[in-house]
Amino acid sequence: MKKFATFLAAGLCCALAGSAYAEAPPVKIGILTDMSGTYASMGGAGSVAAAKLAIEDCLAAECKGMDIQVVSADNQNKADVGAAKAREWFDRDGVTAIADLTNSAVALAVQGIAKEKNKVVMFSGPATTGLTNDACSPVGFHWMFDVYSQSVGGVKAMIDKGGKSWFFITVDYAFGHSLQKGSEDMVKALGGTVVGSVLHPLNVPDFASYLLQAQSSKADVVAFANSGADVVNAIKQAREFGIVEGGQRLASLLIFLSDLRALGLENAQGLTYVDGFYWDFDDDTRAWSDRYAQAFDGLKPTMTHAGVYSSVLHYLKAVAATQSTEGDVVAAKMREIPIDDAVMRNASIRPDGRVIHDMYLYEVKTPAESSSEWDLSKLVATIPAQEAFQPLAKSSCPLVKKS
Repeated sequence: MKKFATFLAAGLCCALAGSAYAEAPPVKIGILTDMSGTYASMGGAGSVAAAKLAIEDCLAAECKGMDIQVVSADNQNKADVGAAKAREWFDRDGVTAIADLTNSAVALAVQGIAKEKNKVVMFSGPATTGLTNDACSPVGFHWMFDVYSQSVGGVKAMIDKGGKSWFFITVDYAFGHSLQKGSEDMVKALGGTVVGSVLHPLNVPDFASYLLQAQSSKADVVAFANSGADVVNAIKQAREFGIVEGGQRLASLLIFLSDLRALGLENAQGLTYVDGFYWDFDDDTRAWSDRYAQAFDGLKPTMTHAGVYSSVLHYLKAVAATQSTEGDVVAAKMREIPIDDAVMRNASIRPDGRVIHDMYLYEVKTPAESSSEWDLSKLVATIPAQEAFQPLAKSSCPLVKKS
């Protein structure tokens, strides 16, 4: 009789647990990204694959029994296109949260809509610090990197190597402007000077005129405040122009694993750059990256892909814990529970929505140093979480209480 009672209690417990899972509302996550343009390789379909891995992992644990779907769309790197899709998803299609947002202008537009609709939005692709300053939101989270994190390590590395004077080649929209401004501030703070800059359109194939201006400036460092296909084309053409042979150094302020692979080690060797995730960092990153590669054409993940995985997984854990998809409820729980996954190290969420975590300074290997197709970089230094991002005291976010 005692055994029967124990079995009955255990069965009742399981039934109640099953009932709790059944009460969790349906979840639909939208991956709004660049599917076909300049940033498709660092976000794009790879971000969808990362979100699916997060769903798979949560369904095996905290989210067991929940109804979770993922949808995706191409933002075309246009703020109006991204904003229209976000409204459609929220108003008509039952999307409960949006992730990725590989373009800063799109991200800023969607941030406002998500705040209005009380929906969680998680940014892994954009770089503008505006998302956690004036445009911050109680339901918005900036997950992986931003212009401050990219400049704090990268600029210092170049200054330490003697790169005192700088010339910027910058993509002409919110992301580029913000990246250049943050890096200029860091150059000046470290005793360097900015001798000039030039703007270029997004997705321009020919950098000749911009590179000629950089050469004639005689700056120690030619810095690229762009990313994706733009930075790949710019660096390849800079090598062809003999800029490095002429004594100038090249600095990429935001470059991804996919860009390095597209460049090849002959073109990329010696570049220093800041990254929030590298597949070969430790056993956990290698194991997760192997899973990702099996799910996505044998490719290793970029830090955007890793950020999508981490943010979606954390969101799902918060939904499971609250049994709600209401943005303010889930956002509060996201701030409360620890970030624990294969991607992030020493991570936490600040009141301004900035997710702080360790960042890393890497240097691209020479062909002789590389042992395999994806063995592209070596770790130079770890930038601790508290140093890697804009100090909270300097935030202009209205959610931050000033002392």
